[in-house]
Amino acid sequence: IRAADQLQLDRVLYLPTAHPPHKADRSFAPALKRFAMVELALLDYDRLQVSDFELETGPSFTIDTIEHVRKERPAAELFLILGSDSLAQIERWRRWSDILEAVHLAVLRRPGWSRDRALSRLSAGTRQALLASGASFVDNTPLDISATEIRRRLAASETVPAEWLPPTVVDYARKYCLYS
Repeated sequence: IRAADQLQLDRVLYLPTAHPPHKADRSFAPALKRFAMVELALLDYDRLQVSDFELETGPSFTIDTIEHVRKERPAAELFLILGSDSLAQIERWRRWSDILEAVHLAVLRRPGWSRDRALSRLSAGTRQALLASGASFVDNTPLDISATEIRRRLAASETVPAEWLPPTVVDYARKYCLYS
C-alpha cells in the first residue's frame, strides 16, 4: 500500500504465477490455492487486486504480462513494483531492457538490500538505463519477513504473527494443509 500511496496509483495488481521460470525445480502449493490466499489478504484494500493472468499461461515472464496488460489498457501508465533484491537480478530477466522501456519501476527496499547495494550489482549501462527510465525508489520500511519462515511456521503449526499474514490466510493455508 505504501507504493500505491507514494506513487498515487489507482490500482495495484498482484500476479501469483502458476510456474515461476526461475524456480522450476521447486514445488509449490496449488496455484489456485495461492491465488485464493492473495485474494483473502487483499480483501480490505480496494486498490489492491489479484489477477489470474499468470495462472492461465505456462511459465510466466514479466515482459509477457506487461504486454498483455498494455493490450488491455493501452493508455495506462504502468508501474512494476519489485523489491531491491529482485532489482539486483533484473539483468537475468527475459527481455529486461524492454521492461525498462515499457513500465516505470517502483523499487521497494528489502532487508539487506539498500538502493545502493542493488544498483551496485548492475552493470554501468543497466544502472544508467534504469535511472534514465525514471525508476522510483519507494520510501518504505523493509520488513524482515521470510516466506520460507512463514511456510515453516505453518507446517509446524506455530504462530504466524498477524503483521506477517492476515489470520484468514493462515486459517485457509492450515485448512487445506498447504504447507504441511
